[in-house]
Amino acid sequence: MRIGLDIDNVITDFDKSILEEFIEEDKNKRNIGIINPYARHITSGMFDWSKEEIKDFYINNMERIAKTLPVRDGAKYYMDKLLEDGHEIYLISHRVYPDYNNPFAVTVEWLKENNINYTKLILSKSTDKSPECIENKIDIMFDDVVSNCLKLRDNGVNVCLMGTEYNQIYKKDLPMVKEWSELYEKVNEMNKIKNVILDTDMYNEVDDQFALTYLMKSLDKLNIEAITIAPFSGSGYANTKTIEEGTEKSYEVTLKVLDMMNMSEYKDKVYKGAINYFNDSKEDNDAVNKIVEIVKKNDKTTLIAIGAITNIALAINKDSSIIDKMEVVWLGGNSFLSKQNQEFNFRQDMDAVRTVFESKVKLTVIPCRNVASNLVTTSYELEHYLNNSEVGKYLCSIFKDIKKHYYKDETDEYGSSKTLWDLSAVAYVLNKDWFVCENISCPNILSNGCYEMTNDKHKITFVNDLFRNKIFRDYFIKMEDINEIN
Repeated sequence: MRIGLDIDNVITDFDKSILEEFIEEDKNKRNIGIINPYARHITSGMFDWSKEEIKDFYINNMERIAKTLPVRDGAKYYMDKLLEDGHEIYLISHRVYPDYNNPFAVTVEWLKENNINYTKLILSKSTDKSPECIENKIDIMFDDVVSNCLKLRDNGVNVCLMGTEYNQIYKKDLPMVKEWSELYEKVNEMNKIKNVILDTDMYNEVDDQFALTYLMKSLDKLNIEAITIAPFSGSGYANTKTIEEGTEKSYEVTLKVLDMMNMSEYKDKVYKGAINYFNDSKEDNDAVNKIVEIVKKNDKTTLIAIGAITNIALAINKDSSIIDKMEVVWLGGNSFLSKQNQEFNFRQDMDAVRTVFESKVKLTVIPCRNVASNLVTTSYELEHYLNNSEVGKYLCSIFKDIKKHYYKDETDEYGSSKTLWDLSAVAYVLNKDWFVCENISCPNILSNGCYEMTNDKHKITFVNDLFRNKIFRDYFIKMEDINEIN
């Protein structure tokens, strides 16, 4: 991984030194001392200094102070461990004139004197470090300034706030680490390869094909154990008459995409699942048996479900011992802002949904309406990023075809976009920091498909929002690698 690190308050113990300097300098001013110990920051009303006095202090003293800044506890130790683990460390700091006469030379000398090892030093011209992070393909950036982190997040850069004494109550839903040991664990968690099974109704729509390509381009983080075919019927797009026909066509399309990606070795990992819904299905089929087998052999397996959740419900019903060894991430239903769940994945097999919800399996639900619906794109965007490879051209083509289906009057095409719902479930498994979630008491599922809220049942996770730009950025970058190969 490429890890981006701010310097001050991430590698250095900057605030501690600045506070000591302010206290000494204050004696040369009005000698009033600290007037507000609860100020948002040292420079935000803690002393009675004017903005001009603060600016002058920085200009006259910052370079001197920077030469003697102490290293933050654990920084050198864990930076060395990250490098030993094979990661690259990019130091990206906004150190500029006039606070520094020669910021690069001062920084390089301090790093050398403190024996700090790194891959590359970059001094950004702006507090917005997004261009540098994007250009250097940084996987995660650690910064101590909330506003900097928000700019990075808004530009699709994966970011984590480094906690200080002054920023923790202002973090605004940013993921945060407080110590270097937590930073190291954060990177390890991101870098950990997860065993996954994709459960998909591939032929039902076109977003499944996008999700499959995203999955297959994430092999550095995901060990794909199986791709199982979920049932579907009554699709407004797929011209199928029976669930069995839909299953067969989903199977064929899955193999086709794998061939186009030059990943035919994974074709043996594709298994057909149920050809009826939960109450009318037998527990034995290739997909269900494989799910049980894989989950039992692994310490932990994540099931990414982007269709009717029938196969997973059948697997749980077949062998409940797998519940403690699996995590289910399901795209289905709508958010609590909607009053009903008349959504395709949910309404097809409500008994399967109820079975999985009640099983107490570790479950994350990504609602379609008001959450995954944020993953909208256009033909123009896709053609810009994807149209230089066989599989990319295929994705652009099926995207256009489904839009023609929904917009039969070509005048409706103007200004139109479409949601690639299924990318959300793959993205969640890749990086949960791209999502805003809450743990709630498992709701009851009423006969009319509505949720009934509870307060005394086991906890499940509901996603309330996602960061669209981060997900598409990650997807397009990975697909660009395909373009380079082809």
